[in-house]
Amino acid sequence: MSDVEEAITRVHHEEWARVVAALTRRFGDLDIAEEAAAEAFATAVERWPTDGVPPNPGAWLTTTANRKAIDQIRRENKRDDKHKEARMVYDDSPPEPPGAIDDDRLRLIFTCCHPALAMEARLALTLRMVGGLTVPAIARAFLVSESATGQRITRAKAKIKAAHIPYRVPSAEDLPARVSGVLTVLYLVFNEGYLATGPDTDPVRHDLTAEAIRLTRLIRALLPDDGEVAGLLALMLLIEARRPARVSPGGELVPLAEQDRGAWDATLIAEGHRLVRERLAAAAAGMAPGRYQILAAINAVHTSAREMRDTDWSQVLALYDQLVRLDPSPVIALNRAIAVAELDGPEVALAAVDRLEHRLADYHAYHATRADLLRRLGRSQESRAAYDKAIELAGNTAETANLTRRRDQLR
Repeated sequence: MSDVEEAITRVHHEEWARVVAALTRRFGDLDIAEEAAAEAFATAVERWPTDGVPPNPGAWLTTTANRKAIDQIRRENKRDDKHKEARMVYDDSPPEPPGAIDDDRLRLIFTCCHPALAMEARLALTLRMVGGLTVPAIARAFLVSESATGQRITRAKAKIKAAHIPYRVPSAEDLPARVSGVLTVLYLVFNEGYLATGPDTDPVRHDLTAEAIRLTRLIRALLPDDGEVAGLLALMLLIEARRPARVSPGGELVPLAEQDRGAWDATLIAEGHRLVRERLAAAAAGMAPGRYQILAAINAVHTSAREMRDTDWSQVLALYDQLVRLDPSPVIALNRAIAVAELDGPEVALAAVDRLEHRLADYHAYHATRADLLRRLGRSQESRAAYDKAIELAGNTAETANLTRRRDQLR
């Protein structure tokens, strides 16, 4: 990849959400904003290899996208008078008051997470418009088909337009009702950055993890007493702290048990642990922890151990038992089985994993977990078949490389 191509890829990661948010605020139409942003990036692909990368790529893209949007609106409204066109070009209207949120991208997230939309539509729309994720990447995050994901996004935009849902700054009273969907979106964006699902992207995208953490910090400042906001921030920090050790120099995913813990970010771990302790104190005072707070506590246990063998698996399992009561999802049950394997052995864990087959048959981590448990039981032939299935379903090149090596080490 040339330097210009690398620059375009980096700028897309960094500027997509900013450009879309700016256009949405100005024109009030998600379709126009997305199409104009896409056209601006396409123009960059054409021009930058010849003209060079501009000094301020974000400003160049926003200006270009604004022109594209104006051209589109003019084509669709040929009878508009010249005065309206002039206002569109010069945009001399005063800026919209920021209200409770003064960050365009964060405001766009809350707008996409409007309560009038179904939760699945909110998540898909926000990941597309704000996270800049492709439809295939969003489909993998939801474990649904690409066509279903595309339809969710299309229907969400249509409902916003048909119901005249305004693009506006949420008031302070709106924030608590919308925060649950927003936190889910930010967690999915973070996960896509921490271990990307697509085969044609970097296995770890620091731009997405950093943006998710930044936006979560903003929400934390807005809602300092919300335990789940604090829990999600702690969870992100403790996972992000391990990022430097996650991928080997050869591009292979490094499992937790094999990571160089000396490479973990001690500053992020300390901040994450402090937030977890605050939430534990709140729980002791009678405030029941939510899903993100429990996940953060699990990661605090992992990051407290100097070596893998020092992990307090009894505490991990107890936390998963608490989490399953709140969120009885098959993915949580799968992760719980990993802790069971450390305490009760791989045979007991395998029985628990096998009960999830009908719900996780298309999930690569299910087959990877089975493969590892079968390997530990000495059932090499079955383990190889499970590794083959996991490799077939895994999208990330770093994960595929690790699974392939582990399969090839079987007798």
